[in-house]
Amino acid sequence: MAATPVEATTAGGPEVGRRRGGVGAFVLQRLLQALLVIFGVTCVTFFVLRLVPGDPARLMLPPGTGEDVVAGLREQLGTDQPLPVQFVRFLGGLLHGDLGSSFRQSRPVLQLVVDAVPATLALAATTMLLAVGVAIPLGILAAARSGRLADRSILALSLVGQSLPSFWIGVLLVLLFSVQRQWFPAIGNTGPASYVLPTITLAAVLVAQLVRTVRQGMLEVLQEDYIRTARAKGVPARKILLLHAFKNAAIPLVTVLGLQVGFVLGGAFVVELIFNWPGVGLLALEAIKTRDFPVVQGVVIVVATVFVCVNLLVDVVYAFLNPRVRLGAES
Repeated sequence: MAATPVEATTAGGPEVGRRRGGVGAFVLQRLLQALLVIFGVTCVTFFVLRLVPGDPARLMLPPGTGEDVVAGLREQLGTDQPLPVQFVRFLGGLLHGDLGSSFRQSRPVLQLVVDAVPATLALAATTMLLAVGVAIPLGILAAARSGRLADRSILALSLVGQSLPSFWIGVLLVLLFSVQRQWFPAIGNTGPASYVLPTITLAAVLVAQLVRTVRQGMLEVLQEDYIRTARAKGVPARKILLLHAFKNAAIPLVTVLGLQVGFVLGGAFVVELIFNWPGVGLLALEAIKTRDFPVVQGVVIVVATVFVCVNLLVDVVYAFLNPRVRLGAES
């Protein structure tokens, strides 16, 4: 006997509420984990920087400076206080959005990081776009031609890409296309042409990893029964690959892309040094050389926050694409 509209609504109401509650609990759980990770990164960064040998006050003063002058600078910088006192002060300022002031530049750290973040994010965005635009077609082609020459050639290229370090690729590109050919700028951010070499340097390893991910996901999906059914019905091969197979194979790719954001941000530090790119990587490396604690802390906290937020967003998107993730969290 068919259920009345009232019965259907009543029966569906608790189920819909349970699903919404499951999504909310899943997001809340991931949010709490993200906050815990950020706090852990903050604590580790703070104590590691101060336990490493080296006195910022002595580095800032000329050699042979009197001990009384050094002690005065330590008091001015706040490094003369015990570590617990410094940590409590740092957390107090952090709760109010204050990351401190740079030892060297005497400017708010937050302002320095905010000024440098757009250049790094722009480089990361162009890198991700290039990597995805190249890796997805190559991965689909490799899966469609599995075991053939095209597949083997693409796998060989991806293996080479994963084997070469980014700094070596960057130096090689500078020698070939900046020193010898003079096609692209070697340093700085002077316009669109300046993005070419740093983007290729960062994307080379990323493309190799994404190609293998797309290929493996496509190979698994192409063995499913509904793909065989579509082929038996005479559906064109291109439509099967792009509309049926890739749609389901793209779910693991979402997670991999979220993880690769950390790789891009971490790799940007080295690439920015090679190309003198005015981003957070170059800012952090210069601060490390001079033991500028507040700047290093600010960069690490901001980069970690961006990375955690991206992964939180990926987890939420993945939960909507794959409801079994939410069910696993509830159980």
